[in-house]
Amino acid sequence: MSRRKTRPRTAPAPAALATPSATPDSPCPCGLDAAYGACCGRFHAGTGGTAPTAELLMRSRYSAFAVRDESYLLRTWAPETRPDEVGFDPGLRWTGLEVEATTEGTAFHRHGTVTFTARYVHDGEPGALRERSRFARHEGAWVYVDGDVTE
Repeated sequence: MSRRKTRPRTAPAPAALATPSATPDSPCPCGLDAAYGACCGRFHAGTGGTAPTAELLMRSRYSAFAVRDESYLLRTWAPETRPDEVGFDPGLRWTGLEVEATTEGTAFHRHGTVTFTARYVHDGEPGALRERSRFARHEGAWVYVDGDVTE
């Protein structure tokens, strides 16, 4: 064993605690069997074009919530329903996604819906959000319009 002097531990900065990150090689938060960089990360970075289906847009938006990518969320939100900012809760961590149903939302449609359950931990307590989201084409790209939270 080496005899190194120990340095005093410093706590991470609050921003480091509040901002989860994903590396290009880490598993994608959306749950597909792909690395983040080859899956949702390419849409977040703008290197993979736009999501070709409503379901892939929904998955990439879930991943954007998981990594707190506000700019991606805002640019994929329909202008008529887009907020000025996204309020991220520092006590919330997204832990899993299950897509339950889709209607339309392919390259051949103008509208689509995706019903999903997103699992999370909030201040140490597990929970789930179930939503039926509506998507539409805007200037050729899929955007999130709005959604109904269901029980």
